Amino acid sequence: MTIDISQFSIRKAHEHLMKKDFSARELAQAHLDVVAEKDADIHAYIEVYDDVLAQADIADKRIASGDVDTLTGIPLAIKDNILISGRKVSAASKILENYHATYDAHVIGLLKKANSVFLGRTNMDEFAMGGSTEHSAYGVTRNPYDLSRVPGGSSGGSAAAVAMGGALAALGSDTGGSVRQPASFCGVVGLKPTYGALSRSGLIAMGSSLDQIGPITKTVSDAEILFKHLRVHDPKDSTSLPAYTQQRSDGKLTIGIPYDFLEKGVDREVRRNFDASVKKLENMGYSCTDIKLPHVKHSLAIYYIIMPAEASTNLARFDGVRYGMRASSDTLLAQYVKTRGAGFGAEVKRRIVLGAYVLSSGYYDAYYNKANSVRNLVAQDFDTVFGANEKRVHAIMTPTAPTPAFPIGERTADPLQMYLADIFTVPANIVGVPALAVPSGVTERGKLPFGVQFMAPHMREDTLFRIGKDFLGEQQ
Repeated sequence: MTIDISQFSIRKAHEHLMKKDFSARELAQAHLDVVAEKDADIHAYIEVYDDVLAQADIADKRIASGDVDTLTGIPLAIKDNILISGRKVSAASKILENYHATYDAHVIGLLKKANSVFLGRTNMDEFAMGGSTEHSAYGVTRNPYDLSRVPGGSSGGSAAAVAMGGALAALGSDTGGSVRQPASFCGVVGLKPTYGALSRSGLIAMGSSLDQIGPITKTVSDAEILFKHLRVHDPKDSTSLPAYTQQRSDGKLTIGIPYDFLEKGVDREVRRNFDASVKKLENMGYSCTDIKLPHVKHSLAIYYIIMPAEASTNLARFDGVRYGMRASSDTLLAQYVKTRGAGFGAEVKRRIVLGAYVLSSGYYDAYYNKANSVRNLVAQDFDTVFGANEKRVHAIMTPTAPTPAFPIGERTADPLQMYLADIFTVPANIVGVPALAVPSGVTERGKLPFGVQFMAPHMREDTLFRIGKDFLGEQQ
């Protein structure tokens, strides 16, 4: 049969592989052909692996044996901050340009057991610091819908790879929306699981209390498949949650909408699309109600204190002594300065300086401690609306981003405007709840994708999957 990968999801591809309609090698080659055709313009990948077909041949042998997993032979793209043993991993930074991982990330080990096929490592904002994939040491990634616009970030390469047909699905990381925002900009599905649901072992850290690996897929069902496969407790990660059972959310669901949070800074077309999405859910039988999250307006300020503080601490290990780039100098201090000065890009330096400032003596209590106190208040707001009283809601709905994908270069000189793109996504990371971004339409003129986001209580990804499948018309 002709392999039209634009029509394939993980589930459909698996069914065809089981029927021997085509081989894993042919499926992998079809994706490599798309990458060869399109990626010179889009630059979703930093590196396409040279052993892709050899990986697929191993998957074919497993399929022939009958010992098959749903992810066997499925071509995946991996963000360049997730370790694969023996392969380069750079976090899109010059300071790790030639670093080879010495072990597998926990999620990679699980995918290897299934004999998934790794196509390559995708471009990203350096050390996941950015919302546009313009802050990579290896060049800008472009939006497959409009090459003059950004794909979002920091997992922009992963989202662009899936959107252009250059991978069946991808892994990204989400610290403040870095899976969901690029998924929205590129018209695909992005899941940020509950904090600790997927192990962070083998993920190059940015903000340790915020980071979470998540899948980027074509369908909600595919996000569910990847989530369930990777949802395995990891004793190497102290934040890894014990196994929990995904329950089915039966009965009528109520979705809360913080309308007062949507009043400022939202593009008019985004708001029209969001209101139409609410009406669509109501027509399906969902109850949508206005809710109050009094402290959520402070989320962005909290995030841009806590995240730089944690990032500056995590990036202190990149000093030119232990691994990565090393600039030679006469003294140890000069070596630190020269290595970090040459190895880090402007956005990384900006956040390190900001983080060091808020952690410094005299400012720790004024900024970092205060941010953590307000973080607890935001968490209490979520606990209240998700509570057990008669006014509880099963999920919270917002736009994923306040605007569609913006032009390349428009915000690089104005970091504040770039940071404001995270306004709807950062609360889920601050509180640790799961969140799902799904496509919700396109703009009238530019045909750029819109997305809406659903957030659910801790460990209730099942609720998100039900709502997302209903919204996109997928079979439950």
